[in-house]
Amino acid sequence: MTGQPLTSGNAEAVVIVKAAPQVGRRHGETVCCAGIDIYGNWLRLYPVSFRTLEHSKKFGRWDRIKFKWRLPNDDQRIESRRVDQQSLEIVGELKSSERERFLANTIVTSLTRERAAGKSFALLKAEILGFKIEKKKDDEVKAEKQVFESIRSQADLFAQQVTNNYNPCPYVFKYKYRTDDGQREGTCQDWEIEATYHKWSGLYGEDKALAEMDRVFGKDYPAKGMLLAMGTHSLHQDTWLINGVVRQNDIQQGALI
Repeated sequence: MTGQPLTSGNAEAVVIVKAAPQVGRRHGETVCCAGIDIYGNWLRLYPVSFRTLEHSKKFGRWDRIKFKWRLPNDDQRIESRRVDQQSLEIVGELKSSERERFLANTIVTSLTRERAAGKSFALLKAEILGFKIEKKKDDEVKAEKQVFESIRSQADLFAQQVTNNYNPCPYVFKYKYRTDDGQREGTCQDWEIEATYHKWSGLYGEDKALAEMDRVFGKDYPAKGMLLAMGTHSLHQDTWLINGVVRQNDIQQGALI
């Protein structure tokens, strides 16, 4: 007799992805995170209001975390877990010497094969063909600001403080890449890329910041080697998004062969 699949439980995972914050009317400012559990399975952790977490719970890439979860009602992707963020606990960090072995069996070269297997998250080895920086349209920026203003106007003073500390990025950063499936292009949603733009634009001004972004993310990363952490869109599950970037200096060359 087979048991029923679990609808809630406890898990431990190593964080691989922390995407750039998104602001919505339903959950406020949230971050889509993902990790690989101790059995080698991807887990999509959402929604995490990262800026409201206690300092001791603010995890980064390669941190080992424990948490309570339940299956979401509005997301049927097999990797998705709704996290009780009050239960989040950082219990360690995956050492540099352990990362190659930990990730080796998760690296793939075809998103089509992953979707055929029912999966919606993948660590993709791809040939990077180009990097592009695009300024957002005025209407798009205006719409983002309206969502922020709506949340700021709420009676919840804590929500106001959180959104007051975050500015939407006026640019999108895209990679063109080739896999076994052919050529694709996608926007990189990694937290690091937007955070870097905000930091450098404040230090150097916009023009130099964009030039440095192109040098580091468009030239240095591809030259040294990088993996793309890919996840499907919640409403369009054949559309893959670049949720994060794992650089080759985080893992050894042997894992990429």
